[in-house]
Amino acid sequence: MKNIFLLAVIMFAMLGCAPHTAGIMASSTGEQRIDNRAFNREVSVQQVMTRLNGQLLTAAGTISSQVATDLRLQYKFTWYDLNGLTIEDEGVSWKSLKLHGKQQMQVSAVAPNTTAVRCELYVRRAFSN
Repeated sequence: MKNIFLLAVIMFAMLGCAPHTAGIMASSTGEQRIDNRAFNREVSVQQVMTRLNGQLLTAAGTISSQVATDLRLQYKFTWYDLNGLTIEDEGVSWKSLKLHGKQQMQVSAVAPNTTAVRCELYVRRAFSN
């Protein structure tokens, strides 16, 4: 009985964490994915574009607040090579962003090497522990 209770507590803790890390994604190829519909009503990501800057790909995307209150967010660019494999994804950390009500902000990043051909911009709510 004690083991079942402990297992139930762990399962509820894991379920409770899932919505907090889910967000929205927009790709430089035009794809979009919504992992949290409630968050998508507050924030949108548009216009993820890339351009060649020297030999490295540079990306920029616009993150927009859809609400009148301040939002604390995190965003991250993930880069992909021609075969669809991620490039140095483990070394890229989430960056913090604060948007005031109805504000929009352009964020950008540079590919880690010359093999990048596309990227995804992922945005999620920032929670402090």
